[in-house]
Amino acid sequence: MRLPRRPRLLLPVAIALVAIVALFFLFSGIYTDYLWFDAADYTSVFSGVIVTQIVLFLVGALLMVVIAGGNMLLAFRTRPMFGPAMFGGASGADRYRMALDPHRKLIFIIGMGLLALFSGSSFAGQWQTWLKFVNGASFGKKDELFGFDISFFMFDYPFIRMVLNFLFTAVIISIVLAAITHYLYGGFRLQSPGLHASRAARVHLSVLLGVFVLLKAVAYWVDRYGLVFSDRGFVHGASYTDVNAVLPAKTILAIIALICAALFFAGVVRPGGMLPGVSFGLLVLSAILIGGVYPALVEQFQVKPNQQGKEALYIQRNIDATRQAYNVDKTEVETYNAQADPTKVQAAGDTSVAGVRLLDPALVSSTYEQTQRIRGFYNFAEPLDVDRYPDSTGKLVDHVVGVRELTGPDSGQNNWINRHLVYTHGYGFVAAPGNKVDDQGLPAYDAKDMPVTGPLVDSTGLKEPRVYFGEEPASAEYVIAGGNPSRPQELDYPQTAGTGQKNTTYTGGGVSLGSFFNRMLYAAKYSEANILLSGDVNDNSKILYERNPRDRVQKVAPFLTLDGNPYPAIVDGRIVWIVDGYTTSNDYPYAQSESLGEMTRDTSSDRRVIAQQPTDRINYIRNSVKATVDAYDGSVKLYGWDTNDPVLRTWSSAFPGIIRPASEMSADLKAHVRYPEDLFKVQRWTLSRYHITDPSAFYSGQDFWNVPGDPTQGDKNTKQPPYYLTTTMPGEQPTFSLTTTFVPRQGPNLAAFMAVDSSAESGYGRIRILRMPSSTPIPGPGQAQNSFQSRFAGELNLLGVGASSVRYGNLLTLPYAGGLVYIEPVYIQVTAGGGQEPYPILQRVLVSFGSKIGVGRTLDEALQEVFGAEQQQEQAQPNQEEQAQPNQSNSALNSAIANAKKAYDDAQKALQASPPDWDAYGAAQKRLEEALKALEGANRQQPATSPSPSASASPSASASAPPATPTAAPTGSPPVTPSPSATG
Repeated sequence: MRLPRRPRLLLPVAIALVAIVALFFLFSGIYTDYLWFDAADYTSVFSGVIVTQIVLFLVGALLMVVIAGGNMLLAFRTRPMFGPAMFGGASGADRYRMALDPHRKLIFIIGMGLLALFSGSSFAGQWQTWLKFVNGASFGKKDELFGFDISFFMFDYPFIRMVLNFLFTAVIISIVLAAITHYLYGGFRLQSPGLHASRAARVHLSVLLGVFVLLKAVAYWVDRYGLVFSDRGFVHGASYTDVNAVLPAKTILAIIALICAALFFAGVVRPGGMLPGVSFGLLVLSAILIGGVYPALVEQFQVKPNQQGKEALYIQRNIDATRQAYNVDKTEVETYNAQADPTKVQAAGDTSVAGVRLLDPALVSSTYEQTQRIRGFYNFAEPLDVDRYPDSTGKLVDHVVGVRELTGPDSGQNNWINRHLVYTHGYGFVAAPGNKVDDQGLPAYDAKDMPVTGPLVDSTGLKEPRVYFGEEPASAEYVIAGGNPSRPQELDYPQTAGTGQKNTTYTGGGVSLGSFFNRMLYAAKYSEANILLSGDVNDNSKILYERNPRDRVQKVAPFLTLDGNPYPAIVDGRIVWIVDGYTTSNDYPYAQSESLGEMTRDTSSDRRVIAQQPTDRINYIRNSVKATVDAYDGSVKLYGWDTNDPVLRTWSSAFPGIIRPASEMSADLKAHVRYPEDLFKVQRWTLSRYHITDPSAFYSGQDFWNVPGDPTQGDKNTKQPPYYLTTTMPGEQPTFSLTTTFVPRQGPNLAAFMAVDSSAESGYGRIRILRMPSSTPIPGPGQAQNSFQSRFAGELNLLGVGASSVRYGNLLTLPYAGGLVYIEPVYIQVTAGGGQEPYPILQRVLVSFGSKIGVGRTLDEALQEVFGAEQQQEQAQPNQEEQAQPNQSNSALNSAIANAKKAYDDAQKALQASPPDWDAYGAAQKRLEEALKALEGANRQQPATSPSPSASASPSASASAPPATPTAAPTGSPPVTPSPSATG
């Protein structure tokens, strides 16, 4: 049935319209991408990548069509003149030929088009491999096996493999298409007593098979160089079997493959299937015997009986290469004769931990949120970040910092105008010294409120507190800022007078929406007609998107792997995000290859509070780039940090001018540079084994370490995160550092302490490991946490009964007084009533040195309990009067417990009032403090032989339990939402 004339005419029109719409949306995506790069001033990256991809696409598509399509056409043109009748009779191919032949041109064009599309896209996807090949910089170091510069394996070898894979694919597709064409048009038949083929078909397929085998010979030869990445041996890299069996086997197989290719080519002039059959059999047999059986025999009968001796040389190569590839070859490992007995050390005058950071950036993020977010549409990132700023005396102090970011309008006001034109940005920088709290246990902010005030603001000269670019999920959405300067409509910050809000107009960069064409493109990009129709969008409007700092850096530097935790800093009067960029590879010869995601996994990444790294395997990493993103205008700057990195030099050659020299960094910016977390995690993973440089000791593995599980989370399988804090290493000055600990593979004791200097001004990147003595057991983090919880279970549980709970902060480990000291802040999270959210208050500080434990309201008090004079005296024996009056002692103890519980219950009632009665709460806290003091005195008078009060009556209290902290909250202060401890 034929279609009427009008539908026949409408069909091509409809198809054309669909094609035009599809092309318009494709064009809008590409052109808006260009506009974004142009606004960010990185058009060279856009053009460099897209031109490279287009050229590779065309080359890949053209080569595939020429090779595969040319062979298909050749098969068609050399078809037998008499077709199927050449071999007599009809065959099953006839009906397929008769069905396809009338449409063969259309089928050929469509098939070649699809083949070109897929092959071109695949080839274009390898643009980084091509750019590294043509721009590769020398390493100036040769590999141990072949004597080639490392750059050959990093840049040339991957490209050679890419070309070989493409040619193999093209030849295999050509063989298949040529065979199908010959079969359909009678070039050969599968019939008894065997295969019958025309001379043209036989010659054609013989040549194609010969080319395939010739490529196989080249692949065997190239595979020899790939042995430096082998995982056959005890470690990665060419092993004894690879060098002494596989390497010669590959050479022999390459020669045999050349002979077999010649035999296939000989089939062109000599009819019959004997030569191709012989060559195919020889190739398969030699691959099995020489390539598979022989190396297996060498491995089984030479290597395994004496693996340690046979592999020693190759283990040493792996150790050296791995330490160089992960940049830990200059790590300083020293034996630290740590003392475990506080009575044998001199702590007096040691002030190295006096200013240690006690605020846990993960726990207090909820405190910041509830006390400083001001309105419900603001938020702080979790966890907060750690940086250093000067105090009132000019001394650098660790600070816990965050920016007040916008989450978006409430659900009742969540319309397009509010979401994209009014609620456009966050506001303010909030910071508090990490080593102290106020008299209520809350952070002692030195930058706070809206507008931002505080000593830190004055000392840093903060001029622009607005945050248009940040980490909150709302930053994933676009906003349209700028608009009409005479009628500001962007919410700046809430205020009490006038309309209740201060408005502003954005004056920074972005993509202009001044033209109708641009508005139309972005309306198509976001499927939003309001961009085109709204009267609030005018010539001054700028559209801001890709607002997450990590995403912005990734877009302008797609060749970098980025750290998962950007952090804000006040630099030259502006808030900027600092993002660490890595150059990574999995092609460093002899180096151990590991999963990047697994190496960087810890509490923070498991909880998704920082970005997880991909599971891609790497065996080379450098922190080559320090990037900044201005929080106000989104401008991105890339600074070359590791100029000795050949991979960075390679990308700098590929994209000249986009990476600035580190000398252009301002002094203010350098002051806030810190050692990146993910690199440190990778290096500590590596050094857990590769601190051993002797191959025999490495083979035995007896001194391998583990990163301990996070003791504050109670999960042995999730690694403890590293912590930023000012650290004083033995014989050194205090330095802002990133620290971690190690425990033995078998055993809970502390094996080592590791710190890296994180200050750009002195010793940046210097890694030091203090190895603990094997003769003196030093408790590990898990043991210290257990001791804290069991030793002070009574007092801490008393503080945490009912509607409140105990929250343990980050467990810090530091060298101190000739040993290692553990310091842990303890928060009491009090649940409030009236719909208020709970908040944690810093209530205690726990300290452990060896087997001694101290607790105090401050760090000084806790240290005094451990190292004070009274702790070094022998406890007096109970006198006769005490022994004669056990009932009186029990009575005083029970009375103190009852008073403490009553005071605590009164405090809870005050909190659960609506609004909370903070005065009553403060009075109850004072009575709780008095009760705990009485509890401490009664417990000390308790005779050693007297029975303890029942557990139901009271939790046990330690003889060294300190007084409680008065924690009356400020009037009107909202309670705080808790968040679990993660990282420092």
